[in-house]
Amino acid sequence: MPPVKFGLIGCGRNASFHLSASRGNPKLQFTAAFDPDLQNLNRFCKRNKLAAREDLQGLLASDVDAVLITVPHYLHAPLVIAAAEAGKHVLCEKPMANSLEDCDRMIAAARRAGVKFMIAENHRFLPAHRHIKETVSRGLIGDVFLGRSYEGAFDNPDKIKDPDAWMFSWARGGGGALHDQGAHKFAVWNWLLGEVESAMCLCAKALASPPVKGEDTALVMLRFRSGALVEVTVSTATVHVPTNRIELHGTKGSILEDHDWEKPVRVFSTREDAEHRGTVHSPELEHGAFPLYYTISFRIEVDHFADCILNDTLPEFTPEEAREAVAVSHLAYFAAKNGRLTTMAEFREFLAANGTEALFAGLEKVPLKSYETLRW
Repeated sequence: MPPVKFGLIGCGRNASFHLSASRGNPKLQFTAAFDPDLQNLNRFCKRNKLAAREDLQGLLASDVDAVLITVPHYLHAPLVIAAAEAGKHVLCEKPMANSLEDCDRMIAAARRAGVKFMIAENHRFLPAHRHIKETVSRGLIGDVFLGRSYEGAFDNPDKIKDPDAWMFSWARGGGGALHDQGAHKFAVWNWLLGEVESAMCLCAKALASPPVKGEDTALVMLRFRSGALVEVTVSTATVHVPTNRIELHGTKGSILEDHDWEKPVRVFSTREDAEHRGTVHSPELEHGAFPLYYTISFRIEVDHFADCILNDTLPEFTPEEAREAVAVSHLAYFAAKNGRLTTMAEFREFLAANGTEALFAGLEKVPLKSYETLRW
């Protein structure tokens, strides 16, 4: 069976991570790339031995079977739709889109074209998270009633404060850390615990970014339909190497996970049938601190998507699940705007009547100005 031929749309840092992760995989081959920055495109393609396509239609008319889209958030929807309409399978970086309406258009385009479509949510494919999912599904920690998670992805403060940089902007980035990093957290928590019922949220700016930029720090409290309470904290201003942590506490035990640990998962279970009952167990998992966990999870997710194409199966992480992660980030913004606990039912009613554009109206006034008392 010949390998799946992939074309890259966007030649930035994430594209390099994906290429590095997938090198040598017999199931797939990256053969061509497109980027509107021709200097960057030619440099990238020369370095990675890819065919440079100087216009999008040239790439979509070529013999590639699928495309991997790694571009700014606001371009996800039009490029996914264009690729699907050209008959190409589509793997697109997270977050899915900046509006739920765009998410729906992307899903509809892929269905009409009959192509595979998946959002490249690498946290769904990280071995540590997959082990946590299996442990929870087996009931080894009982019914989960409490959870905590943190993602700190320090970025250049100048980029955060730059009014012309697309990332973390309301208009093109779809918001700040809550939307950009929260997409990871919400996709994982929905996977582990199901549907979110309600949320409370505080957004803040630790850096003095202009009003066109979203929050760099956010604290979200979620209540799931199962009754579980979960805290999600994200920041792109925290000063450390990028990392993630998750805690789950259930009626029969707990799970702690930290990307910085050599063995990232620790499980404690009191169930009689647990293999390591009454002791903390750290399983042997493929893992490495930043940036290695990116390479590992990117390799697994692209391999999975290639398998879906080769075997005509559906992606494990569905577009509908990716859409729900966006819905939770928007619920959190809506709750921050309301200044109170807000239900998903309330948000959906608001969205049906007003649309996502109305949600973003006035959001620039919501983040707390934490920078006023900080000395950087």
